[in-house]
Amino acid sequence: MRIERQILIRSLASGLAAFIIAMWFLWSGDFSVQTRIILTCLMLILWLGFAFGLRARVVYSLRTLSNLLEALREGDYSLRIRGASRKDALGELVLEINALTRSLQEQRFGAVEATALLRKTLAQIDVAMFGFDQEGRLCLVNDSGRQILRKPDEEILGRHAADIGLEDCLRGTTPRTIDLALPVGVRRWELRRTSYREKGISHQLIFLSDLTRTLHEEERLAWKRLIQIMRHEINNSLTPIQSVAQTLQDRVRKDASQNQWQPDVLEGLEIIADRSDELGRFIESYSKLTRLPEPVIGQVNVREWIQHVCGLETRLKVTVLPGPDAIIEADRGQLEQLLINLITNAVEAGLEGVTDNPEVKVGWQIEDRHLQVWIEDNGPGFDETNDVFVPFFTTRAKGSGIGLALSRQIAEAHGGYLTLENRSDEKGCRACLWLPIESTEAQR
Repeated sequence: MRIERQILIRSLASGLAAFIIAMWFLWSGDFSVQTRIILTCLMLILWLGFAFGLRARVVYSLRTLSNLLEALREGDYSLRIRGASRKDALGELVLEINALTRSLQEQRFGAVEATALLRKTLAQIDVAMFGFDQEGRLCLVNDSGRQILRKPDEEILGRHAADIGLEDCLRGTTPRTIDLALPVGVRRWELRRTSYREKGISHQLIFLSDLTRTLHEEERLAWKRLIQIMRHEINNSLTPIQSVAQTLQDRVRKDASQNQWQPDVLEGLEIIADRSDELGRFIESYSKLTRLPEPVIGQVNVREWIQHVCGLETRLKVTVLPGPDAIIEADRGQLEQLLINLITNAVEAGLEGVTDNPEVKVGWQIEDRHLQVWIEDNGPGFDETNDVFVPFFTTRAKGSGIGLALSRQIAEAHGGYLTLENRSDEKGCRACLWLPIESTEAQR
């Protein structure tokens, strides 16, 4: 039975007993027939009017609430019910629905603003983004994605990944680098993939970052830097060789006696041999950077490693500040070479005569599952610490300029990193080596 009919029947039933009792008193009393008819009709009208009025009132309230909820379902949060009061149950219900409407409206505004911000952000970032459904069809793309596909939305949305050259992006592990032949050309990309849900259905979201431009720029800068260094080193050797050769030629032409130009020839040949050796050492130093072998991993006792290397230095006493006992997985030979380079630089910096009491300190500690080894000296420090890791950059007259570059390469091959900075407490430098720890045994 419909709710309207139930309300009407129950309203009529609630007044039926009173109507029957009134009729019994009316018709059993001493009234005229005309009075009885008039009063009967009047009470019947009041009874029916009250029942139908109550039905209309309840149905109107329910339909008003139904219309408001329908508007909420359709996303229209502008409707409100007026005249509600907390003095009755229906009024409390109306007020709560109005409060819910305002809350949903504020959330809607927040979602719209967040969506607009997200779209603007995605439009500005230089990363192509593509969303694919379970069937591998494109359902989402940003501006960068449209640019690399060079097609509008109506030509790419709904297309399968294979049709637009992105099928390989939906398979395999990520993140990884991948070469793709797209309308912008064959380029190398960094691929990242994740998943999201839309309407309860799982989708895949892929991000493509163009590495070609970055790699080309880094390659250009590397070649520029290498050419500058090689030009400088080769000119340093070729200039005196050319000058000495020219002098020897002039000497031989002018002097007929062998006894007169023979010493000059011998001296010139010594200069040529010396500069040739320097040029050979430069080429050999460059070769070391390009053929660093893979680390042979084994267990390395940190205390024994550091104390052994510090004991090899004889020009200046190296003070060891012991830290906790630790065992790391690494190539001990490469780590010894790394630490020798750092201690050698620190000792030579301390011996430059800047201070009357040169000192070098070495210590280590464990911090956040990493081993930190630090070396401090009280030398002159660096003017520009940004260049110290550039191959062949050196501040020493006879330095090769590969020690720090090779040391950083060894650290990175072990999953760590190396930093070098001027000390803040006093003059000098502080080198810090960070290495991951596989197993640690600390003793206090």
